[in-house]
This record gives sequence, structure tokens and C-alpha cells, in this order.
Amino acid sequence: MSNSAFALVDSTFEPFRAGELWVKPASEHWEKQAYFALRRSVFSDEQQLLVQDKDSHDFQAIAIVALAGNCGIADQVVGAVRIYQPEPGLWFGGRLCVAAAYRRHSMIGKALVNEAVSRAKELGCEVFRATVQAQNEVYFHGLRWQTLEKLELLGQPHCLMQADLPSYPLMPRQVSLRALKVARHD
Repeated sequence: MSNSAFALVDSTFEPFRAGELWVKPASEHWEKQAYFALRRSVFSDEQQLLVQDKDSHDFQAIAIVALAGNCGIADQVVGAVRIYQPEPGLWFGGRLCVAAAYRRHSMIGKALVNEAVSRAKELGCEVFRATVQAQNEVYFHGLRWQTLEKLELLGQPHCLMQADLPSYPLMPRQVSLRALKVARHD
């Protein structure tokens, strides 16, 4: 019998990313906990923008999540956004974030925005706005948003932006994002 040596070097493997992704309002307790954990991870820990990520809007907000999983079973939240209505007809989106391992997917942020605006429209939205970090302004222009005003919030440049409501939904809703990504490359 020969002596064989095997070595695995961590850098030879890409981080695992689930093959199936869905976007929907958070409904399960674990989804809501993971939603807040992802927001805290991105806005408090990574970007150090907010000491405390939760605010008064969270009491009325609808949490929307991007879920990742396999074999039809979702087991982690990899994206998040919230929507809320401060006055009748006016809706805001906010706290849009995607887990670091999934940021290159290219469909998650778009699907979260699509679901946020489309859901608000179903609930009577007449105007949908968001305060967006300045580095994401061009991304939102690609999603059919217009810049209304340049702002400074938390010592960082931001833009007050508004969605073009007739353009929504931009893409199908409540479908696996994997199918959309595969279809996009055909």
C-alpha cells in the first residue's frame, strides 16, 4: 500500500453560493432575524455608517428579503430592503443591501428594488422614493429612477431619488432568480 498525501488549500475553492434565489416579503421569524442581522452587518459593521441600524421606520416597514437555498428550501437571507409609507400615496424604500458573497450575482439588487416598488404600487403607492448613497446613483438610473436632489447624510454624499412607477415591475416577480440569470445568457 502506498502512502499518499493530500493537501487542500482553501484558496483553491470559491466560496459556496446557493444556486437558487427568491425575493419576497419576510414572513418567517428566522427571515426577519436574518434580515436585521444582514442590515447590521452591512451598514454598522462593514460601512460603519450607523451605530444602530434600526430606527422608527422599522415599526411600520415591510421587510423584503432575497433568500438563497438549494432543492427548493431557502436557508439564508442574502439581500434585504424595506418599504414604508410616511404619508398616504408616498412610499420610501431603504436599507437596500446584499451579502458580500452574493454582490456579483447582478440580479439580487435589481430583484429587491423590483419587488419593493411593485409591492408598494399594489398597496396604493403614487410616488416611490429612496435616499441612495451617491456611489449607487448610476445603478438606480439603470433601474429607471431619477435624481431629485443631492444630500449629505451621516457625513456621506447621498441622493434623493424617485422611481418611474409606470416602468414597474421591471422583471417578473416571485420567481427563482437562477432561471432569470440563465435565460439572460441564452
